[in-house]
Amino acid sequence: MIYIALSVFCSVIVAVLLKLAKRYEISIIQAVTVNYFTALTLCFFLFKPEVSLLSESAPWPIYIALAILLPSIFLVLAASVKKLGIVKTDIAQRLSLFIPILAAYFIFKEGFNQYKLIGLGLGFLAILLTFIRKSDQEKKSNNWIYPIVVFIGFGVIDVLFKQIALYKSLPYTTSIFTVFAMAFVVSIAIVAYLVVTRKTKLQLVNLACGLILGCFNFGNILFYMKAHKALSENPSTVFAAMNLGVIVVGSLVGILVFKEKLSKLNYVGIILALVAVVFITLSQNAVR
Repeated sequence: MIYIALSVFCSVIVAVLLKLAKRYEISIIQAVTVNYFTALTLCFFLFKPEVSLLSESAPWPIYIALAILLPSIFLVLAASVKKLGIVKTDIAQRLSLFIPILAAYFIFKEGFNQYKLIGLGLGFLAILLTFIRKSDQEKKSNNWIYPIVVFIGFGVIDVLFKQIALYKSLPYTTSIFTVFAMAFVVSIAIVAYLVVTRKTKLQLVNLACGLILGCFNFGNILFYMKAHKALSENPSTVFAAMNLGVIVVGSLVGILVFKEKLSKLNYVGIILALVAVVFITLSQNAVR
């Protein structure tokens, strides 16, 4: 369980760093670019990807889609944390698991049981309750669109990564390395454009923040994979503990550390989100 705890810790720290970015005037896109370089480097030394196995038959369209989506959704994630806080953003990210579940039903023709249906229903209700705004000023804003994009974006990314996992001709770690490398190139292109058009300036503080962000972002992936390896006979335990852990710890950090204000309905939404993840986990056990 130590790997799960470390993965949860790294995931929440990423959200905290994004929350602090505005306070210290960090350029998110520059930090994200360095983040992918850091993750790419760590992936190379720790996973030893077999790049020589890459060929024209590799799932390049999926790699390209992920290379574009990853930095893009990361920027939206940062905006969501900035505008709506850690609590609502973490819940949106974790409940995005419902999109690959729906994809499994409509695309991969997997069956649904009663637990999965209940979990989906509670999950969507949790989303509605969690994102209800408190004041008239908040209701007039369009900030709610950020967690919605996070919800959809991470769901699509999860589906694409699952498709890569099904491609048995290449080790999964090689695919991850390739995606990180391409995402890094896309991020560099964005930064280069912003620098040339003088919309941003390169600063060392962004480099430092990106290195830290990259370490924790990669740590989240590394420990999550190690948890699945250590508990290979109980993947649903890893799945539930990870998602529940991030929702609970993220909510506590947002409320206690950053004093994020939530309504009673928002708290009900958090509880429903936890229950929804439990039912999804039960549905996985039922299938087995």
